[in-house]
Amino acid sequence: MESIDKYFIVTRTKTRKGFSRGSIGRIEAETQTGDIVGLVYGSGGGTAKSGGLLKREETYPLTRHQAQLLLFVSPASRRLEILCNQMLFKVICELAQDDLVMVRYKKGFQPCLVKNLMQIGRKDGSDDLNMLGFELQPVVCSLSPQNPDKLSSKKPAPLPVFSAADIIQVAQSSTKQPLRDNHTIGINRRTVSRINSLPIMGSRNGFLGKKISSQNTPDIKSLSNTYQLDVGSMVEMASNRNVILYGVIRWIGVPAGQKGNWAGIELDDEVGTCTDGTFHGQRYFTCQGNRAAFVPLEMCVPDGRFHSPSPSSSADTEESPRTPIAVTPIEEDKGEEDVPPLTESEVLRVLEGKMKGIQGHFNSCYLDATLFSLFTSSVTLDRLLQSSANAEMSICRQMRRDIVNQLRRHGFVPAENVMNFRKQLGCNTYVTEEKDPEEFIAILFQRVLQMDPLLKIRFNGDSGSSQDAYTHQIILEKNDVGPCPSVQQLLETSFMSCNLKFEEVPLCLMVQMPRFGKNFKMFPCIIPSTELDITDLLHQSPRECFICGHLAQHECTQCFRDRKLPGRIKQYCSTCNTQVHSHPSRQGHTPRSLALPVELSVSSPVSRTHMQLFAVLCIQTSHYVSFVKYGPEPQSWMFFDSMADRSGDDHTGYNIPEVRACPEVGDFLSQSEEDLACINLSQTSGLVRRLLCDSFMCLYQQSSR
Repeated sequence: MESIDKYFIVTRTKTRKGFSRGSIGRIEAETQTGDIVGLVYGSGGGTAKSGGLLKREETYPLTRHQAQLLLFVSPASRRLEILCNQMLFKVICELAQDDLVMVRYKKGFQPCLVKNLMQIGRKDGSDDLNMLGFELQPVVCSLSPQNPDKLSSKKPAPLPVFSAADIIQVAQSSTKQPLRDNHTIGINRRTVSRINSLPIMGSRNGFLGKKISSQNTPDIKSLSNTYQLDVGSMVEMASNRNVILYGVIRWIGVPAGQKGNWAGIELDDEVGTCTDGTFHGQRYFTCQGNRAAFVPLEMCVPDGRFHSPSPSSSADTEESPRTPIAVTPIEEDKGEEDVPPLTESEVLRVLEGKMKGIQGHFNSCYLDATLFSLFTSSVTLDRLLQSSANAEMSICRQMRRDIVNQLRRHGFVPAENVMNFRKQLGCNTYVTEEKDPEEFIAILFQRVLQMDPLLKIRFNGDSGSSQDAYTHQIILEKNDVGPCPSVQQLLETSFMSCNLKFEEVPLCLMVQMPRFGKNFKMFPCIIPSTELDITDLLHQSPRECFICGHLAQHECTQCFRDRKLPGRIKQYCSTCNTQVHSHPSRQGHTPRSLALPVELSVSSPVSRTHMQLFAVLCIQTSHYVSFVKYGPEPQSWMFFDSMADRSGDDHTGYNIPEVRACPEVGDFLSQSEEDLACINLSQTSGLVRRLLCDSFMCLYQQSSR
């Protein structure tokens, strides 16, 4: 067993000087307080040089072999993505010669055999840590009519050395010893040894399948005859080397020159010498290049990634093969025990991929996106759910059991569960018609959770009245802000224009973006502020003078609209208020006095009140999707679409939900206000552009700091 005490990877961005997120280091000493003194390796490995003091909880321990494999991965942030899929990384670390793997290569995926473990870089001392990569031999995956269950062996073209991050699937291997660096080889020498057998790994999501051997592999023909497969069915197929391929049947029939029914399958990913829908020169359907495979129908079974065994099927064991099942919803949880919100380290493992999240059905996207945003990982919303006055009533218990707990435990909620919940909302229109999120949020908190409104908003200052609400609709004139405003600017402008103030700091603030109706946007893009400062929007709360920073005693709405004064909300101490309004252009202003607690002095410090963005609901052509912040790290963002794809036709098919990690959203929103104000939409990624252009509602929760 390798020691895991000596090497580590830095897991947090806000760490000590000399270390960055994803850096690989070596522990030199430990302080009495538990901090560690470490040295960090450069991007090319070699000798550890720079370093310093950091907390142990800011690191994750590694073996030497793990550290060497991760050193060859770039950029450094990608190393942490690999560690999130612990099962896949574990078997990658145990690869042996002639193990079968699937790797990302060019624009698609390529099956390969592991040949050698390659040491990259010069080794000068015993403490040097060289990068390790894999030399692979490509296997051409050609499903030929003569040998439909075998891989052909055309002479492969040479491939580059691959890193651990390039391997997306590990298939079964024979019993061998792991490949390891023997610590003594020279710069150009190769280390080859033998390793253990590995379980089958599903593509993309790191799904750990069942071990298959020649003694317990079921008869594929008998399995396929058990289930009705039609055009539109999602299926998987396996060669005798156990390369698992997934796809959708696009054609069934008897090809020219063949016997029996064959299936034309559009694969999820590009593979080897597959076609664009032709077979032996004749076209049967059309798809992207290298994605069409033609195999006897008896080789296909229903895609086992998305469905659970039927109640009558026997339980799988480690020795028995995974039994494919018909397209049916997963079983509902029978237990009442609540599942806590998913943590940052759990989210992608549980949720990422197709057939993940909440499955959409019959105009449910508004509800799917809202529930996913509220209850996936927000601790604040979970507290509200647990504190509900209606927590033990049937409809609230049903939502927790069949939707929230299912989502957090299994990463998937079938459409049937959602439809049963919709039927309990008290109005038939929630079952059949398209709604908006604010309508659903109102009935969710009022009827299902039986909670008081989250917002208490005062109108017309001290003399006005208060109104309760669950969400806030931003109302303002288009010319009050620039063409691409932030949510901070919109909220401040809306409150000042309408003379509004929060009576108290809300636990959760759900802000609707300004629109001319649902289908017409007021602004071409809106920047979701990752942090809202609502200090100056609170009634009877201490605020700072706009000019000198002392305790503010006056506020002026006319100055707020004065473009000659930089900044937004204009509030002043008595001295600055007199000076500002002595200017001829401001002598007609009517600043009002602020109501402040009597015990405050002019020199009292003012603490700021912030709220953190945790989700954004977006709409495009009447379809709602959501972006969710699932952890404290800036890049911890995911995208959810309950109807991302569809299997089958409108009458007999079903929607395929999808959850995708989108760290590029976090990278974009982490930019400075100055950079964000000068964005060029044409240079942003598709998901970032969708976030900016289609935002409908931004969801904030109280800051934990």
